[in-house]
Amino acid sequence: MLWTTSSYLVLLKPFPLYSSPLLRKLLVKLSQRIGLTCLPHRSQSWRYLGKSSSLGENLLVKNSGEAYGNNFGQHANCSNDTDYSDLVEDEEMDVPETVEEILELLLSSLRDSDTVVRWSAAKGVGRITARLTSAFAEDVLSSVLELFSPGEGDGSWHGGCLALAELARRGLLLPVSLPKVVPVIVKALHYDVRRGPHSIGSHVRDAAAYVCWAFGRAYSDRDMKDTLEQLAPHLLTVACYDREVNCRRAASAAFQENVGRQGNFPHGIDIVNKADYFSLASRANSYLHVATSIAQNRDYLYSFVEELLCGKINHWDKSLRELTAEAFSALAKYDPNYFADYVLGKLIPSTLSSDLCTRHGATLAAGELLLTLHQNGFVFPAEKQKSLSGVVPAIEKARLYRGKGGEIMRSAVSRFIQCLSLSEMPLNEKTKRTLLDTLNENLKHPNAQIQNSAVDALKNFVPAYLVTLGDKVANEITVKYLELLDDPNVAARRGAALAIGILPYEFLVRKWRSIITKLCSSCSIKHKPDDPDAEARVNAVRGLIAVCETLTSSSFDDNFNEELSSLYLFIKNEVMQTVFEALNDYAVDNRGDVGSWVREAAMDALERCMYIICKKDSIGSNRSLVTEHQFEPCDSDFLAADFSFRLIDAKIVTDLVGGIAKQAVEKIDKIRDIAAKTLQRILYNQEYFIPFISHRKILEHIIPNDPDLKWTVPPVSYPRLVQLLRISSYSRYVLSGLVISTGGLQESLSKASVTALLEYLQVSEGDINEKRNVRECMLSTDFLWILQQYQKCDRVVTPAFKTIEILFSKKVFLNMEDHTLEFYSGLLQSLSVELKASKDFAKLFAGLSILGYVASVSEPINSKALSQLLFFLGHRYPKIRKAAADQVYLVLLQNENHVPEDKIERALEVLTEICWEGALDEAKTGRSKLYEMTGLDSGPSQEVRNRVPRKGDERKMKVSDENESYSSLVGFSGF
Repeated sequence: MLWTTSSYLVLLKPFPLYSSPLLRKLLVKLSQRIGLTCLPHRSQSWRYLGKSSSLGENLLVKNSGEAYGNNFGQHANCSNDTDYSDLVEDEEMDVPETVEEILELLLSSLRDSDTVVRWSAAKGVGRITARLTSAFAEDVLSSVLELFSPGEGDGSWHGGCLALAELARRGLLLPVSLPKVVPVIVKALHYDVRRGPHSIGSHVRDAAAYVCWAFGRAYSDRDMKDTLEQLAPHLLTVACYDREVNCRRAASAAFQENVGRQGNFPHGIDIVNKADYFSLASRANSYLHVATSIAQNRDYLYSFVEELLCGKINHWDKSLRELTAEAFSALAKYDPNYFADYVLGKLIPSTLSSDLCTRHGATLAAGELLLTLHQNGFVFPAEKQKSLSGVVPAIEKARLYRGKGGEIMRSAVSRFIQCLSLSEMPLNEKTKRTLLDTLNENLKHPNAQIQNSAVDALKNFVPAYLVTLGDKVANEITVKYLELLDDPNVAARRGAALAIGILPYEFLVRKWRSIITKLCSSCSIKHKPDDPDAEARVNAVRGLIAVCETLTSSSFDDNFNEELSSLYLFIKNEVMQTVFEALNDYAVDNRGDVGSWVREAAMDALERCMYIICKKDSIGSNRSLVTEHQFEPCDSDFLAADFSFRLIDAKIVTDLVGGIAKQAVEKIDKIRDIAAKTLQRILYNQEYFIPFISHRKILEHIIPNDPDLKWTVPPVSYPRLVQLLRISSYSRYVLSGLVISTGGLQESLSKASVTALLEYLQVSEGDINEKRNVRECMLSTDFLWILQQYQKCDRVVTPAFKTIEILFSKKVFLNMEDHTLEFYSGLLQSLSVELKASKDFAKLFAGLSILGYVASVSEPINSKALSQLLFFLGHRYPKIRKAAADQVYLVLLQNENHVPEDKIERALEVLTEICWEGALDEAKTGRSKLYEMTGLDSGPSQEVRNRVPRKGDERKMKVSDENESYSSLVGFSGF
């Protein structure tokens, strides 16, 4: 009755209820328990008895007088003295039809789509088989092996592996059946089926390793000897080269279990120590180190090579193919002849395969093998040299760059050409021209990875094959790359700048001035502010400094020695000034602050340029000969006389340190970290000592030589770097970068930087009258310089206004004695320029708040600030009118001197009664009343009111104002 109900549930498969994995799992459990009740509960005599799980029992048996090999690893009927009548009874046992139906259900459940159901079904198969006769057990095994047919899916393979493991663990898989099972397990260990852009099968390989682990625990070493010889290479192949870490670790665990219990694996203990749980965690470490150390034993080398050739070189994962090429390179040293003949013989034809993955992996592997064999002193025969040199022309002829996958083939071909160049493979002139054209085409590709791979290849290809061809070829190539710097194709400009940077000395020396001038022009954004291609400028900066280093580090010929001084002067006067301009590249596009890429490259270029000049000035690492006071910027006749012939001067060093310090306090974490570490290298470089660094001791105290300092953490970096404000040489640089952080939109960064700035202004009680005023005066002077220097530059002015507003709210700049009036005058002048016709809500709000603070003080200039505030009561944006009204109201409450005592109440009533966010005419009327009450001149509003409008102006102004108001509102909201 119970099985009838369960079988009825099986018939519910088409219904949604059966789609529940939990229901199917419980149904499988219920079915197997019903089957167990239909069979007698006793241990079958035909089962295989392996070693005991107890070490003590095994030792007792081994030390007994009986032969150790005769008691274990046998059928139960041979070791338990079972009567023959019992065996006959077992063979003639009647199995109910219900059990057959239940077994059919369990075997079909091994194909289930959910792992929990398959796992439960596998355990059920093992439990029921344990109560069947040996003939029925053979039938069950045959049914399980049918799950591994080619037409079955991954679920069937996984369920079959689990079932085999259960049968082995329970002694139901007899050694006589192992020859049928082991080939299936070997296939399962390498099961990997491609499905679109990925593959499936990791769970099958994991389960197959579990089967191998079960074998090690179930069988004696005598019965497993032949089986282990088959399984060992495959287990180690999976342990080293599987893509998934769980499969690598599972195979390693199975190998370790068999080594410990069977002991028949060649070099087993050594391999277990190398391929442990932790060493296999990293895929790269498994491929390049673990596998390489294991392959020292020739027993496994060739199986590893076959696995790489057949299963990994054509893998769907691009990174795995690249790792496979490196793995070939690591293994080649153990048998160079085998790799040169057999492996390369397989790889070279595969470079023209119709399958993208195969030809990409084969091209990479062939190049890596070629290079490794050359480094190991292997000499290729003429026929093999011809085959290798013809790989790229054959790919070109087959047009394998076109269509899907052309990009990764270009990268692989570039790497192959690089390996050819490094191995000094002989090439004819036609092949050289073909390879050069290929690299030039790759340089023009928009993909940055392809460009970089082409540049790397060109760096080795030119010295190996083109330098010896003479000045004509050198001039032709150089001119071609210089022309590409003006190409309309941005990708061509990017590649050309990088290519020029890697050209050898012989190519650069004849046209060095025009090359550097052209690169300097490509670095600049001054004359092309709308140029969106920041990558071209980045590459130009990198190419520029590379050219300078090549020209100054090579051994000079006699003809160039005459121009050497001109070169160094050109680097100082032109190159460094160009890179200083690149350090101020703040271009923005839809990707964000792309100028930060240029600034990052510029910081690296400035540091390297300074080292070039230091090298020219012969200032080495002997710091003991140079005392600190010698390089302070002071009026010293000795200093001027001693360094009059040097290229380095105080101004260029101050610009260098100040410019990098500015980047160290800006808002991007990565840029701050790079800038701070650059300053550390400049200050503590042991090879080149840079002189003329102002206040070096203070800088070394602020920026210690500690590599563990976390400059990307604002609460760590800002309290240190803000101390640079007290050094007049760097304060303006630092403040111009600091305001970007203090007045920016990022709340956490703004909070940390403002806190650091306020702590800098906070001094001890004894020095409060002296140092605080001095620091506030220096800070206010620097603010006025910034507002003048960056006039109409909203990127700097807006956050500067916000920073001033924050400082005003903290009662800073309110008592600077004689300097107060000068600061307020300069501030009001800047506000009048910046707020005029501005559409930036953030700038307008910050400016109005500053006007409110200035108008509230008792200085004579407060009337001018109030006049500007009253003017904004008639602004075209309602929100600005409302904000201005609020500020005027607060000013009148705090400073009643602006309005006569008898009119103060009326002025406050006007401010509160008028709806400043309503009609503009009403707001202008109220503003006029306030002008009359305060006795201030109405300013430019009267001129606007008296202007006679032209025909059509009213409608045009209305539409324009509406659109501008909406766009400004959207911008203010942060969208």
